[in-house]
This record gives sequence, C-alpha cells and structure tokens, in this order.
Amino acid sequence: MDQPAVLRTNAGPGIVRLTLNRPGQRNALSGELMTALETALDETAADPDVRVVILGANGPAFCAGHDLKEMTAHRQDTDKGAAFFAGLFGQCSRLMTKIVRHPRPVIAEVHALATAAGCQLVASCDLAVAAESAHFATPGVNIGLFCSTPMVALSRNVGRKQAMEMLLTGESLSAARAREIGLVNRVTPAHGLSSETETLAALIAAKPVATLKLGKAAFYQQAEMTLEAAYAFASETMTMNMLNAEANEGILAFVEKRPPAWPKGE
Repeated sequence: MDQPAVLRTNAGPGIVRLTLNRPGQRNALSGELMTALETALDETAADPDVRVVILGANGPAFCAGHDLKEMTAHRQDTDKGAAFFAGLFGQCSRLMTKIVRHPRPVIAEVHALATAAGCQLVASCDLAVAAESAHFATPGVNIGLFCSTPMVALSRNVGRKQAMEMLLTGESLSAARAREIGLVNRVTPAHGLSSETETLAALIAAKPVATLKLGKAAFYQQAEMTLEAAYAFASETMTMNMLNAEANEGILAFVEKRPPAWPKGE
C-alpha cells in the first residue's frame, strides 16, 4: 500500500511535524507532493491546537528540487510542455507563498541535501535548523535552468552577493556556511537534529498564539515597504497589539511580577 506523500505527526504540545515522504525520489517536488504539502499546510493553518509547524523529510535528501523526470516526460506534449511547466512553477510559487502566509511559525528541519527548489523550501520557512551533514545549493545553472524561482526566497534571506554566488556558480554550501550567511538559524550534529528543532519549536509554542500570528504577518509585510511606510505600519500594528488581551495580560503579569496566564484562542 502506497505511503502518503506527506506524513503528519505530533511532536509535542501545539507542535505538528510534517514530513516529506518520497524518499526514493529524494523528495523531489512533484505535483503530487506539492499538492499534499499544500493540503497539510491548509489543515494546520485551520487547526486551533497547532502553534508551530516543523517541516522535515525522510530519506537520503531533504529535497532535491523539482522532479526532472516528471518534467522531461512532458516535453512530448504538443506544446513541448509549456502549459505543464507554467502550471508546475505556478503551483510551486503558491506553495512557497503559503508557507510565508501561514499563521503559525514554520521551522525547516534539514537533515541532508536541500537543492534548487528544496533550498527554496528551506528559505521560505520562517526558521531553519540543519544537521552538520546538510548541504544547500541552487545548481540549476549547471543544467541550463537558472534557479529563478528559488532566487526569490533565497534573495530575501541572505545578502545579494551571497545569493548571486550561489545562483551563478551552483556550488554547494555546508551547513556551517549556510548559517554564516543567514540561510539557517542553528546547526547541530545529526543525532541531535530532531531534539534541537523540537526544543526551538517548544520555546516558540509557549508564547501567546495571537501575538505570534500578528507578528509573523507584520514581519513579512513591513519587509516589502519603504522605511517610512514600514514604521507607520509597525506603529499601527503595535497599537492593535496593545489592545489585544494577550498584551494586556502579559504587561499586567510583568508589572505584578507573576507568570502570565495567557487567554485561550486568538
């Protein structure tokens, strides 16, 4: 019996683990896998008990990018695959945007190679924890297919010159180097990867949920604005936040020198 393309398990109170499960294909982003991941993201976004999502993978690679065999097969289409390619890249862009727009923090747990659209997947997550054995690359240039869609997420995570070096050379980066340039947050020995990721997730899951939702959305919105517009938007956001029950309880608890009793719900 076929296994689901994406597995969902609990990893602690309020923490859900989504696992890419095409190990034989190195978790290449086929249309089927992307659809399954989109569905899982929608379900976790709608689940009030979910506070943090961990995105991991089974098999020898975290994600090897797009499924080149699937793509090549469509060159036999009457339009040489143009409609299929447009639909596939459009679906991929929608998936990556869905991660950014997800109301909960999403943490990539990278145990091995993340290449091309797999590197894009890591860059699209809010945080990333990598094993020392992990590597990252945008190697499309080596096969005549510039990593243009991975470029969008990559260039929003690391400096321009570092992004351009990855895109123009296609060379692989170690986990340590990926941390240096800001692509990942933490690097740990492989045997401690899940523990490190779940510790980070638990730290975040303990925070007030509505505040995290508001803050994540605001972070990405202000990043696309001018300095003046960003400050105006952030001021409005903080005003809204101050009127939230969580801020009222948190500040009162601080003044009264007691642990906060966060209100349930958002």
